[in-house]
Amino acid sequence: MLSGGTDLLPKMKRRQIEPQTLVSLDRLAALRKLEGTGETGVVIGARVTLAELEQNQMLCSQYPAVAAAARSISSPPLRNAGTLGGNLCVDTRCTYYDQTYEWRKAIDFCMKKDGHVCWVAPSSPRCWAVASSDLAPVMIALNARVRLISKEGERLIPAAELYRNDGIEFLSKRQDELLTEIHLPPARTDLMLYKKLRRRGAIDFPILGVAVRLRPSNTDAAVIEEGRIALTAIGSYPFEVEAARAVLAGTRLTDEVIEQAAEAAWKRAKPLDNTDLHMSWRKEMVRVYTRRALRELRGVTSVE
Repeated sequence: MLSGGTDLLPKMKRRQIEPQTLVSLDRLAALRKLEGTGETGVVIGARVTLAELEQNQMLCSQYPAVAAAARSISSPPLRNAGTLGGNLCVDTRCTYYDQTYEWRKAIDFCMKKDGHVCWVAPSSPRCWAVASSDLAPVMIALNARVRLISKEGERLIPAAELYRNDGIEFLSKRQDELLTEIHLPPARTDLMLYKKLRRRGAIDFPILGVAVRLRPSNTDAAVIEEGRIALTAIGSYPFEVEAARAVLAGTRLTDEVIEQAAEAAWKRAKPLDNTDLHMSWRKEMVRVYTRRALRELRGVTSVE
């Protein structure tokens, strides 16, 4: 299935993906919808472009983490072509896998394509390629849902259930299913943020992405009723830091609470040496970026 093609076509050129047939989704107008409000919830078609997400005034106001994550992806020309569904389903990445065909052939192919060994962990029975979607952790933190359709029917699942902890079979979506919509829950008074770490200020895939969503209490805006933290680019799938939810619930964002949540995220992160920069430094940055995100959101709530 071909939509924007910003990830698929370069991988075809490098012979990482070799489909026999491409089916364009360009004429499926139903995949271009963007309906709803922050009060009612929003339904976004999978073919809505990243540029449209970053520029939509309602999303910028009510769901700023969605707009920020879209804005952080690649460059303006590619955001004009790339889509929400494409980024949610973007292929995993690895230092060994993301090379030219000739380079990969010279060292022997890896488990992810044409080979039998994971060169990151040669004794491992599985591939450790890294999740690289910026929008996925945001959808997980927001508790969004995705709609999958096939000739057998359709299902609406939590965004977190779309992903599997496997560098090759990283999606639970079946090959006969098409991701058609993303359903965002009502934003209410939620506070949300996405922070991305990469070597350059543009173009690069994340080597860490931290998405945070906080729901203030109805009776006291300085108290967090519910908090979610999700990470990407730190393992083979984007995931929620479940322990952070327990840390944040019913608390004020004091320095102590922020440190406890950052520690929970740090413990959950287990990067390997298969992407840019050193893995121990990337793990430490999980603590740093989680702390920065929570402190920034604390500034919004005016909690001291």
